[in-house]
Amino acid sequence: MLLPWLILLPFIGGFLCWPSERLGTKVPRWIALIAMGLTLILSLYLWMASGFTYSAPKSLWLSSFSVDWIPSLGIKISLALDGLSLLMVVLTAFLGVLAILCSWTENQRSQGFFHLNLLWILGGVMGVFLAMDLFLFFFFWEMMLVPMYFLIALWGHKASDGKTRITAATKFFIYTQSSGLIMLIAIIALVFAHYQSTGVLTFGYTDLLNTEMPYGVQYAIMLGFFIAFAVKMPVVPLHGWLPDAHSQAPTAGSVDLAGILLKTAAYGMLRFCLPLFPETSQAFAPIAMWLGIVGIFYGAWMAFVQTDIKRLIAYTSVSHMGFVMIAIYSGNLLAYQGAVVQMIAHGLSAAGMFIICGQLYERLHTRDMRQMGGLWKRIRYLPALSLFFAVATLGMPGTGNFVGEFMILFGSYSVVPVITVIATFGLVFASIYSLIMMQRAYYGAPKSDTPLPA
Repeated sequence: MLLPWLILLPFIGGFLCWPSERLGTKVPRWIALIAMGLTLILSLYLWMASGFTYSAPKSLWLSSFSVDWIPSLGIKISLALDGLSLLMVVLTAFLGVLAILCSWTENQRSQGFFHLNLLWILGGVMGVFLAMDLFLFFFFWEMMLVPMYFLIALWGHKASDGKTRITAATKFFIYTQSSGLIMLIAIIALVFAHYQSTGVLTFGYTDLLNTEMPYGVQYAIMLGFFIAFAVKMPVVPLHGWLPDAHSQAPTAGSVDLAGILLKTAAYGMLRFCLPLFPETSQAFAPIAMWLGIVGIFYGAWMAFVQTDIKRLIAYTSVSHMGFVMIAIYSGNLLAYQGAVVQMIAHGLSAAGMFIICGQLYERLHTRDMRQMGGLWKRIRYLPALSLFFAVATLGMPGTGNFVGEFMILFGSYSVVPVITVIATFGLVFASIYSLIMMQRAYYGAPKSDTPLPA
């Protein structure tokens, strides 16, 4: 009975935030913080209660919950928690608390509606990680997108290249809703194929595993799922929404986007694409891994030429998720484990970088690195934190990104050595754009001698 509360707490908190603004501008902030704090405590309790160790669990799920929702269509409110979803749930709750804290002073208007949208995004993400019914999964998948649109459109910033937040929010909405439509068609096709094969109408994940269907039909349905997840991941050339969304989003929105929402796509590939369509996924694997290679180098190159610091970090996400794509389709257990480590490490490092960007914007009122320079002498603490997250981003030994990338490359080398060797050169580019970001923002001649708040 605890699993539904991981989803309900953010939604209830969001409901309470909106009208509570009448009691004071700080009330919604505290309600949101308490709601996500309780969610984090509950997720950690489930971690401790599961006794999660290196040994395999006795059952498939550490915890589960299921009640009928629409019995005539075989739709249930089915939630389940295993090792993968447990890690993602804890990451979501932790970054959710950080997102609320980092927006504490940044946003000063419509506090109630702002925190309603922020908490509903987090509640939708929790649902995505826990849903074991495909209709319920799709419901939460769409649920987390609409609040993000409002977060960007209403509280976003104007980018240094002049683009507006409305443009970025609309592009995000079109990309994600189009991919959601493709996923819905694929889900209905899979359910119909299962019904033709067994005579049972169901959206249950475990029921749909090993559904017998013609190879061509399986390949087409698998592509539908892959495209939907590839847009959110994002995979080049379906990444067009990401840089604009990041550069215009408020800090809390960027933390949620980079730290959590991108991981829902990788989770979807691990949870649905591979188990539901093993044969066609194996056939599609070379294409997917080469798309990962393209993403690694394209993201690194585009990060290198950016002047807006938030767009630079956005493109680093494209590059890092390319490694995750290679790991997912490598078919190697060590690479799978590396993908999960990389997802968590990137979520933390990217969130940290975007929080620092928000702090810089509060002090400088710009994200253009050409107007920065020499900040190491003008700000305390932030430069050192930026250096830490920069070396984490480039995969310095001792950081989580290094562990994840090492496991991915070591595991995938035994399967696809050529692709792995090529991907390794992407680490060189990661060091270049990370150190150039530090050089442009914090070193060189100061643009002003005025001290800035720490």
